[in-house]
Amino acid sequence: MSTRIPLPYSPKVLELFRNPKNAGVMEDATVKATAGSPACGDVISIYLKINEEKEVILKASFESYGCAANIAAASILTEVIKGKTLKEAWEVTWKEISDELGGLPAIKFHCSILAVGALKRAIRAYYKKKGKRPDWLPEGLTKEELQALEEEKLIEKLYRRFTVGSGGGGIEGNRSEDSA
Repeated sequence: MSTRIPLPYSPKVLELFRNPKNAGVMEDATVKATAGSPACGDVISIYLKINEEKEVILKASFESYGCAANIAAASILTEVIKGKTLKEAWEVTWKEISDELGGLPAIKFHCSILAVGALKRAIRAYYKKKGKRPDWLPEGLTKEELQALEEEKLIEKLYRRFTVGSGGGGIEGNRSEDSA
């Protein structure tokens, strides 16, 4: 019998986990970007098909390697941004994604942060490929982009802490020398 307490996911999170929308590689994507850490499994790749004349997102899809919240956040993001201009999509926040899902447990906020981080990277990559930067696109990283970077660094740090040198044994395998 497990002693783990199940996370209080909303019905929307569970529905999108079981039946994600827009999941999979988009072969004709205009741009793709990824956020997350392959080391621990929380990774989201966002694919965008863009009407380049109007700068409108025609289609969006995703690949997600992670938990139910990770899959649900990427899925709802693709639904929220379809039909938006790139500027409108840029303004989507991780909190909006969490709210669209009926809320996420605090320990799972990083899933919506990574989803929005991947979106913002895709939009930046699109404009980099075009060799231009619209006035509304900040030169430097935004608060949400920095949050995604911090999440990635934290995930990597925790992964290394609990696996490197432990033979995958988790916390017990990472005791300092004084425990010998």
